[in-house]
Amino acid sequence: MFKKIDIYIIKKYLSTFFFTIVLITMIAITIDFFEKVDKFMRDTVTTKEIIFDYYLNFIPWINGLLWPLFALLAVIFFTSRMAKDSEIVAILSSGVSYYRLLAPFMIAASIIASLLWVGNNYVIPNSTKIKNEFESKHIKKSAKQTLSNDIHFFTQPDEKVYIRYFRLRDSTPQNFRLERFADHQLKYVLKARSLKLKEMHPDGNIGNRWTLNNYEIHTFDGMKEELIIGKGEKMDTILNFAPADFIRYTKQMEMMTTPDLKEYIANEKSKGMDTAKKFLVEYHRRNADPFTILILTLLGVAVASRKVRGGMGFHLASGVVLGAAFVIISKFSTTFSSNLSLSPAIGVWLPNMVFSVIALIMIARTQK
Repeated sequence: MFKKIDIYIIKKYLSTFFFTIVLITMIAITIDFFEKVDKFMRDTVTTKEIIFDYYLNFIPWINGLLWPLFALLAVIFFTSRMAKDSEIVAILSSGVSYYRLLAPFMIAASIIASLLWVGNNYVIPNSTKIKNEFESKHIKKSAKQTLSNDIHFFTQPDEKVYIRYFRLRDSTPQNFRLERFADHQLKYVLKARSLKLKEMHPDGNIGNRWTLNNYEIHTFDGMKEELIIGKGEKMDTILNFAPADFIRYTKQMEMMTTPDLKEYIANEKSKGMDTAKKFLVEYHRRNADPFTILILTLLGVAVASRKVRGGMGFHLASGVVLGAAFVIISKFSTTFSSNLSLSPAIGVWLPNMVFSVIALIMIARTQK
């Protein structure tokens, strides 16, 4: 059952947090606009496109990045005010235990964490997709890249494809080779000078129909071989890839909802592509960030609930240092996960594990 003090703390936390976020979002939009205004003018973008295609989708993206850190600053800000006004001392003197005092803080943090989890997994990816497509068209044309030379991947566990060159202007692979294996032996080789997409399957890249030009079919059965040469001829066949598989955005993983991300990771692993690790890092980050809010809330209460000389300034400075330390450790661990041998799950959750221990130690040593 909520008491008045619980409602008071929850309202203080949420109002301070959302006021801070609105203020920082407005500042971020202003800074971003003045950085990009020359590109908007040079590319003759309409005001409607700037507002609805870019900045309306910029807001969820920037909030997804800032919520954990500003949860920490919001907690420190209003808890420090409570400590300065001796409200914390009065609450503890009335017989309320310090751990009971933490309950409304954690309830408010759980509300914010739940909103961030829904946003990270479903809302923000959709808005980020629109934002990134706008950027690739008008701002960062290098954000959209094409796999064009010496492309290797598996369409099935026993089926490997090699494409020497993919031509973007008409979406045609050149110098195509497909190999099928059985019992670790090569059984089938299909070659073609070029491919052209004839029919896209409704389910995406499953069983798309391609037309092969100047093809060769080479089959192996023990000591028997058969070679079919279709020089100057065309043949239709079903292949498990599509032109979209050759297009990559710089941060493509941010543009997928979590169900799409899971499907993509499974698909990439089945094809033997080496890009799945970065997508796994993104998948774990979406679940770790909401938990970060709970940890940083505990840290904020531990730092700001004690009345000290220096007051709010000292508390806010401590919060900035803790936030900076968290960001640095997080960047290091995710970089190791993306580019080295560290597991994506460990790399993403390592900062939370480290700061959980720090938070528990600080809570245990806080004056009660």
